[in-house]
Amino acid sequence: MENFEFYNPVKIFFGRGQISKIAAQIPSGSRIMLLYGGGSIFRNGVHEQVTEALKRFDVTEFGGIEPNPTYETSMKAVEIIKEKNIDFLLAAGGGSVIDATKFIGAAAKYSFGDPWNILAKKGPVTGSLPFGVILTLPATGSEMNKNSVISRKSTTEKLAFSSPFSYPKFSVLLPDAAGTLPPNQVANGIVDAFVHVLEQYLTYPVNARIQDRFAEAILITLIEEGPKVYARPDDYEAMSNLMWSATMALNGLISCGVPGDWSVHDIGHELTAFHGIDHARTLAIVQPGLWKALREEKKEKLLQYGERVWNIKEGTENERIDAAIAKTVNFFESLGISTRLSDYGVGRDTIDRIVKRFEERKNLAIGDRGLTTLEVTRKALEFQL
Repeated sequence: MENFEFYNPVKIFFGRGQISKIAAQIPSGSRIMLLYGGGSIFRNGVHEQVTEALKRFDVTEFGGIEPNPTYETSMKAVEIIKEKNIDFLLAAGGGSVIDATKFIGAAAKYSFGDPWNILAKKGPVTGSLPFGVILTLPATGSEMNKNSVISRKSTTEKLAFSSPFSYPKFSVLLPDAAGTLPPNQVANGIVDAFVHVLEQYLTYPVNARIQDRFAEAILITLIEEGPKVYARPDDYEAMSNLMWSATMALNGLISCGVPGDWSVHDIGHELTAFHGIDHARTLAIVQPGLWKALREEKKEKLLQYGERVWNIKEGTENERIDAAIAKTVNFFESLGISTRLSDYGVGRDTIDRIVKRFEERKNLAIGDRGLTTLEVTRKALEFQL
């Protein structure tokens, strides 16, 4: 096991009726901005509950945050924040709204020029407006971590940042609100959480037995509960297990003492930037291709994954690896998520653009051990044409 430090200050409120507790978590007299996306919080009753809970506060609303949150929209919120002296943010929705809120909070305090530098040039985040979260869509784990991903339409880029200033002060997790989600969003959440775990688990053995078992437990829970929630999003018990699995998948716990990869995300972000494909669907495309390209280098963990998660114990090593990849693809596709580039109208020209962009950014060897070279990136995507 590798050395590690673990810190996570986020206070969690989970389950029905928890929104009423948020007023006590926000400093008295705060001027709050409530941020949300396309308006689902009006349909699932969350907006009404938040309004009641915050009736003694001055609240400004900012809606319209996109499924892939953009720099352009985020900066409009920053302008209002400065104009109205907003001093607390509340994100209500899924990972996109939370990620935007993290960037908005950091951008409002940024004093080194264009806040896009936080993403494009790894500019220093020296502070952030405090914020809380009302989670209505399980997927990204952003409700309990310090990470954010933002797109910029003008440059067709999608970039990430991470800062200890970007942990939520609290997060309210609402499985009942998630019960109103359409099946495609539920499917995206399942796959997103699944690949988050894989990026931290399927690298190479370091004898981190607790972390491996934690990761495998989350994967097995997603396999067992995911189809139930996909078929019936209003199954409260199944949705509860999905929501907590997605949170645990990326709150830092299973990454302790183990190597991470994240090249699936790096490649997937480019597919979203160029074609607007849902984030989870890009992961479902890239993950199998990368395993095929690196099957020898990741052999030990692929075999462990096949045996412990999918109960694959018979056949040669190559046959078991093939079976593990096939099981994963079948799981994704059983949720209505296609795993081929051609299913999204994407061809070889996009592969060329991604490889060229990585070369320009000097992303020549990413992922664990630097295994994902430009050649491997190309090969992984070509497997998925």
